[in-house]
Amino acid sequence: MKKTYIQIIRELREDHDYTQDYVAKYLKTSQTVYARYERGFNQLPIHHLISLCKLYNVSADYILGLSSKKEVYK
Repeated sequence: MKKTYIQIIRELREDHDYTQDYVAKYLKTSQTVYARYERGFNQLPIHHLISLCKLYNVSADYILGLSSKKEVYK
C-alpha cells in the first residue's frame, strides 16, 4: 500500500528527530497548523511542500508518494 504525504511528512520529521514545533517554526506557521497537516485536517500548501523538500533534502515526488526514492531536492 502506498503511503500518503500525511504519513511521509510525519515519518520524515520523526526520522530527523524534529518536533512539530520546530518544523512549524521553519515553515513560519504555528504548531497547531502543522499538526493539522500531519493529521490530514488541512491540506499542505505548495509553498510549505517546497520548504519541506528543502528541510529534508528530498524531492516533492517523494513527499507526495509518487516516488519511493529519497531523491535529493534540487
